[in-house]
Amino acid sequence: MKRRTAIENWPIEAHGRPLRLDHLDAREDVLLDAHVRPNRSLGGPAFIALMVAIAVISFTAGLAFLLAGAWPVLGFFGLDVLIVWLAFRLNYRDGRRLERIHITPDAIHVMRRWPTGYETLYRLPSAWTRLVVDHEDDPDVQPRLTAMGKHVLVGSVLSPRERRDLAAAIGEALAKTRTSPVALAQETGGAA
Repeated sequence: MKRRTAIENWPIEAHGRPLRLDHLDAREDVLLDAHVRPNRSLGGPAFIALMVAIAVISFTAGLAFLLAGAWPVLGFFGLDVLIVWLAFRLNYRDGRRLERIHITPDAIHVMRRWPTGYETLYRLPSAWTRLVVDHEDDPDVQPRLTAMGKHVLVGSVLSPRERRDLAAAIGEALAKTRTSPVALAQETGGAA
């Protein structure tokens, strides 16, 4: 199956390390405040148990090769343990990613925090924004927020079922923005 992609082209409102987003928490009329993180299948204690088991098995097999006279093999078994540990560390580092979707009657803020601590903020006007769900019946379903021909992808780190659930929650929040009265006219959004 050919992978279809949507290109994200909404201008970044702000970026840096870290951004001060205290003004998002001060609002009382929040319609949706979703924190999206990647799934991690192995917790801390299970990771330690797995690494101990791999180390014991590798050491035992390496010791058997050492006693048989093939002493260089012991180093390769140690290298295997190191590579598995490094792969898990990189996986856990990537797990620190965060996407926050904050919807109020007058604006939609999408904040992304990368594993390095770098953050980006997208601001879209809720009156002009609509939710588009690409490939809804396919495994590569992708929700995106669209306004004025530009897009912001949301929930890309989630499983397809979770993306559908996120799209439903965003759709409900956007429907509420259409019915809630807004005192001031909205800007079109985007970076200045």
